[in-house]
Amino acid sequence: MNASARPRRRRVSLLPYLLILPTFVFVALFTIWPMLLASYQSLFLQRLNIARFRTPTFIGAQNYIDLFGDDRFHQVMVNTLLYVLGTVPLSVVLGFLFALLVNRAMRGIGLARLFFFYPTILPLVSAATIWMFFFTPDYGIFNTALRAIGYTGPQNWTSNPNLALISVMIVTVWKNAGYYMIFYLAGLQGLPQDVFEAAALDGASGWQMLWRITFPLLRRTTLFVTTIAFISAFQTVDHIFVLTQGGPAGASSVLLYYLWEMRFEFLNVGAASALTVVLILVLLVFTLSNFLISEQREDAYAK
Repeated sequence: MNASARPRRRRVSLLPYLLILPTFVFVALFTIWPMLLASYQSLFLQRLNIARFRTPTFIGAQNYIDLFGDDRFHQVMVNTLLYVLGTVPLSVVLGFLFALLVNRAMRGIGLARLFFFYPTILPLVSAATIWMFFFTPDYGIFNTALRAIGYTGPQNWTSNPNLALISVMIVTVWKNAGYYMIFYLAGLQGLPQDVFEAAALDGASGWQMLWRITFPLLRRTTLFVTTIAFISAFQTVDHIFVLTQGGPAGASSVLLYYLWEMRFEFLNVGAASALTVVLILVLLVFTLSNFLISEQREDAYAK
């Protein structure tokens, strides 16, 4: 067997691995390692504000048992669920409607896009400070509008247990809808126009084209937008500091804010780590479920 007939050994290129190395190092340092550290610390009792508990003591799953048996944690999870249900669908739908509204060639459309997108540019703390004026009991814009329609009793929006979480939701929707609009606008402008022209020639109405063509073609965009909207909803903490501080009586406290309280106010490292693990698991389950459901619909449309 001559040398020319021998199979050549495939050369392995190091370039792809070198290209992903910076991203891998970043993810390992700031995502994987903190997750592993939080999982490890959640198995220990450590209270930095109590001298005899400053040294970590292994207690197994006791932090999780205490957490799921705590009424405050139950209230926080209910608040978080209400917050997610009240902000994510509305923000995504408004983002889509805004994108439909500004996805046209007309004079001044650039200003309209800027108008919808502008709240996204503002830092969340600044946005919450602006809305504090709207929620002011005596002369705030909301109560002024209520008085204009005949309602005389001013509402203390951020101090009312029934309105505090709603106030936080309003700020979140106002802040995020324009951000999601950008993704939908990019998706709409990338759709093949010949499909819509053919549908129009076949006599399809605007609603039929929206429901039968636009929605299916934007499935990937919707998957991405709903995923980042859900994750963003669990990252809510900044404007709660400004508006309600989690009050009154925990009525507007959500999971991340409660985690911050547990770690930096109560200095309970073990419980805060257990909360971190719960937060990661919730986000992981939703993201995977959303992806799998989207893939199943993709296969259904393909068939």
